[in-house]
Amino acid sequence: MKIFAHRGASGTRPENTLPSFAEAIRAGAEGIELDVQLTKDNELVVMHDEQVNRTTNGKGVIKDKTLAEIKALNAGSWFDEKYASTKVPTLKEVTDLLIARNYRGIVEIELKTNVEDYPGIEEKVSDLMLSQEWPFIYWYSSFNLDTLERIHKLEPKTRIDLVMKDSEEATNMAMDRSYIKGIHPSLDWALAHDAEVPNYPIDVRPWTVNDEENLKKVMDLQVSGAFTDFPEEIQLAKRRNQQKT
Repeated sequence: MKIFAHRGASGTRPENTLPSFAEAIRAGAEGIELDVQLTKDNELVVMHDEQVNRTTNGKGVIKDKTLAEIKALNAGSWFDEKYASTKVPTLKEVTDLLIARNYRGIVEIELKTNVEDYPGIEEKVSDLMLSQEWPFIYWYSSFNLDTLERIHKLEPKTRIDLVMKDSEEATNMAMDRSYIKGIHPSLDWALAHDAEVPNYPIDVRPWTVNDEENLKKVMDLQVSGAFTDFPEEIQLAKRRNQQKT
């Protein structure tokens, strides 16, 4: 079971920022998850919400702002004043950091198209990811099945997973598409389906596992991976539990 840093080490650093990803790398995260959205001028930025309100000092939706406007925002003070100089990163800036730190784990790129459609985002992300060789492995995921189909056509050999909360319909749709190799459900869904998960026909990686008690539960379910805001703590807890078995 691999532990993925959810939006980087988002429990101890401002999420989806370079400090968060740098901390995930330092902590030895086996995987790093990030979210990609598209600005008004078609630039790929890494942020979870469609609006900038929660994680910056700005207001409004990403799709109505240029990259320059996004870059003018403070993306760290909401978490801690010591991150006041932190900016919203582009996807290219994140990959540059991963290269500079020689990261060799898995990067899970979630395309955030379940609220905003962002026409052309799949091509832009794929163009960047196919532009060179990387020291890390990368996968794609999304809540949006149309996005997954489009990215699969662009990169038929790249792993693709469906993100979901607790929809039974979503699991059925994932099963009907052979190119979807796994699901990323909520932790609640995984625990509610404890009888099914150990023998599930595709990989299951729940989010978000932030304490040792829930980690033990998902380890017992034999999931393929788990997303956490605290990669260092949860990886240590995973090793402790593996030593007991």
